[in-house]
Amino acid sequence: MSLLSGKRLLVTGVLTEASIAFDVARLAQDEGADVVLSSYGRVMRLTERISARLPKPAPVIELDVTSPDDLAALPSRVGEHLSGLDGVVHAIGFAPEAAFDFLNTGWDDVATALHVSAYSLKALTTAALPLMPDGGSVVGLDFDASVAWPLYDWMGVAKAAFESCARYLARDLGRQNVRINLVSAGPIRTMAAKGIPGFDELAAVWEKRAPMSWDVTDAEPAARAVVALLSDWFPKTTGEIVHVDGGVHAMGA
Repeated sequence: MSLLSGKRLLVTGVLTEASIAFDVARLAQDEGADVVLSSYGRVMRLTERISARLPKPAPVIELDVTSPDDLAALPSRVGEHLSGLDGVVHAIGFAPEAAFDFLNTGWDDVATALHVSAYSLKALTTAALPLMPDGGSVVGLDFDASVAWPLYDWMGVAKAAFESCARYLARDLGRQNVRINLVSAGPIRTMAAKGIPGFDELAAVWEKRAPMSWDVTDAEPAARAVVALLSDWFPKTTGEIVHVDGGVHAMGA
């Protein structure tokens, strides 16, 4: 039996084949899952085109995680394709360019970063709860927020809020058998990475400090961890951050 046989999954954040979420969807299908993707606005067409490159083209539903209407409609939109959900992948993050200038960023740009990149974990999870009456697994994609990184600025603060949000969700939803875990990946050259000024400088840290080799073009190691956490092999793991970063998080200067 495959790792995710019979599982029904919602995967957000598939924009290109370089997306970690794309590899999650691909591997999940290979492991027997039925997958629905979400996208929004003008990038819907990108997601629909990329969906055709999966082993089995997946339906794409409209979901802007900052839209109360879209969140309220999530159960019915997913319900057009799946009878419910066993897992949700949160692969959403955004900060305006101005948010990468820490001391000079105004509140409006900070608020956008926090809304899209942190609060959305709570919003998406609670929107999906009616589809998981028997429990399920929510896995978010993270970037280590335990330290301050060069150039990451308010997105780093948003990731710290994201990690805290995951812990509080784990606290409140454990009784419903819903697990909340994060995969903290090293830098991957995704579309989101293109929005980080100086991404190459950040990635260079891994060239110097990773005890294991790190390939910024290979999203599969992180995707494998997500798929494992979506499976039944971690039935009592929640509130956890699994690092898939070549070991950088464990190293000193």
